[in-house]
Amino acid sequence: MAVMSRHERPTLVQAMIRGLRGRCPHCERGRLYWKYLKVEPRCQVCGHDIAQYPADDGPAYFTILIVGHLLVAPLLLFPIIWQAPAAVMLPATLIPLAAATLALLPRVKGAFIGLLYALKVKEQDAHLHTADFVD
Repeated sequence: MAVMSRHERPTLVQAMIRGLRGRCPHCERGRLYWKYLKVEPRCQVCGHDIAQYPADDGPAYFTILIVGHLLVAPLLLFPIIWQAPAAVMLPATLIPLAAATLALLPRVKGAFIGLLYALKVKEQDAHLHTADFVD
């Protein structure tokens, strides 16, 4: 990867990949999380305010979308899912699906924060995205 100057802003893809790796989308050197899904308020390396990007429900939605389409839908094509006893198939499918969801969620959230960083969407811009209609 090319070394970026201090004032050069990463591209959208670079910022998303940095977030996907759990790194600061601004500098790539600092950690994005201090716990499982708790975002660092500020990057420990560059001091960038990471908490200003409103990830909210977007990462959960995309994680469910990915797990549902890539894991659940193909499973339904196999007859064993329908023929085996429910007491066997429920734990055999739900446990790996829950594990995949929990493993994927921080990565999707990181990529989502990288996307918000690249698009310059911040928490204080929320009033621009909501419409207050007055009759």
